[in-house]
Amino acid sequence: MTATNSTNLDNYPLLTILGPTASGKTTLAAHLAYELDGEIISADSRQVYRGMDIGTGKDLSDYEINDRHIPYHLIDIRDAGEKYTLFHYQQDFHRVFRDIAGRKKIPILCGGSGLYIESVLKGYRLIDVPENPTLRESLSEKTLEELTEILASYKKLHNTTDTDTKKRAIRAIEIADYQAKQQAEQLTFDPIDSLIIGIDIDRELRRQHISSRLKKRLEEGLIDEVRQLLQSGVRVDDLLYYGLEYKFVTLYVIGSLSYDEMFAQLETAIHQFAKRQMTWFRGMERRGFAIHWIDATLPLDDKVGKCLELWSVYTKGKKIG
Repeated sequence: MTATNSTNLDNYPLLTILGPTASGKTTLAAHLAYELDGEIISADSRQVYRGMDIGTGKDLSDYEINDRHIPYHLIDIRDAGEKYTLFHYQQDFHRVFRDIAGRKKIPILCGGSGLYIESVLKGYRLIDVPENPTLRESLSEKTLEELTEILASYKKLHNTTDTDTKKRAIRAIEIADYQAKQQAEQLTFDPIDSLIIGIDIDRELRRQHISSRLKKRLEEGLIDEVRQLLQSGVRVDDLLYYGLEYKFVTLYVIGSLSYDEMFAQLETAIHQFAKRQMTWFRGMERRGFAIHWIDATLPLDDKVGKCLELWSVYTKGKKIG
């Protein structure tokens, strides 16, 4: 099945802002939206969930500039605990993209989930894989090491997050098993051309930003946020599945880690996550994407100015609307 669009988007411009966690993507994207009369499309795999605010760094105040609200999309669209996949994101992105373009605004894709970004820019062909209760039951008692071996029997393991937890590993096996046995109908979207701007931040500065931001989030009530999610009925396994802040703070809340253990392990995990993000972005360049890197230490006005210069060149000859 091929997706068709009622609006001709073949040459409609898209601006993409990407970079690792704690690099200042959202602030830059929001200011660009202010200058370009644009709207933000989030490319964050966890900001889709309501109630997961501090841990995901939604920073919604960034979307208020000079008493003007910058519209944003694909944030707070699902309840925490619900299943939300790359397949769902791709559909939601194209719906929002068509809507923004139809109103002759500038869509600005912003986030750090490289897989989400690449899936829409490259036009991944995805299938919606249903849950397999029988398979899940057969895997439920196996260790993470055993699950990793099973997953490796289906495919070469490139993505370590697939085996980060038992729940992730079981879902990855479920998808691999379905793909091996089914001739599934695929939803196809065309690739989208985009000006891609990356935030280039020095490794040591990135580490400093991550550590200071983690302390700030804990001071702002991250632990209470996790407690509230648990009290609202979100399962422990679901929060562990979301990883990073929600995984380690949950382990602290249920008594599996001390505060100091939680902080140290979470800080390390976020540093490792940021490194994986940069590895993905560099991989995108090897796969043919041109990313224009902007120095994260530049004053905000200078970063905005450089981006606008690149945008002017990119949109020359393109019709908006």
